[in-house]
Amino acid sequence: MTAPGGDSPRDPGLQPERTRLAWRRTTLAFAVAALLAGREAVLHGVSPAGLLGLSVCASAWLAFTVLTQRRIAALGSARPSAMAGGTAAGAVLCVLVLAVAGALLVFLGPH
Repeated sequence: MTAPGGDSPRDPGLQPERTRLAWRRTTLAFAVAALLAGREAVLHGVSPAGLLGLSVCASAWLAFTVLTQRRIAALGSARPSAMAGGTAAGAVLCVLVLAVAGALLVFLGPH
């Protein structure tokens, strides 16, 4: 069944639920990546650079978690709004910060 104008009908119940679950899975994957980076920071002994990298990874994870929880809450309404550009940019920035900090911990850490 199609809506007037030829558009397919909107699924008000399942699509936001799938999106919420996707955000939760992404947050879990982000947490695992942050933990692995933190493990690398303390694997060969705690150093000031390792502690700095660990705190950057933890901060990126915390910021990402706040962004995702806000988006998950917004998806709980009957007609969720589109994701704001600031939320998307913030999520991308958090991922980039974690990737760079993790890479620096791995490649510049003591071996």
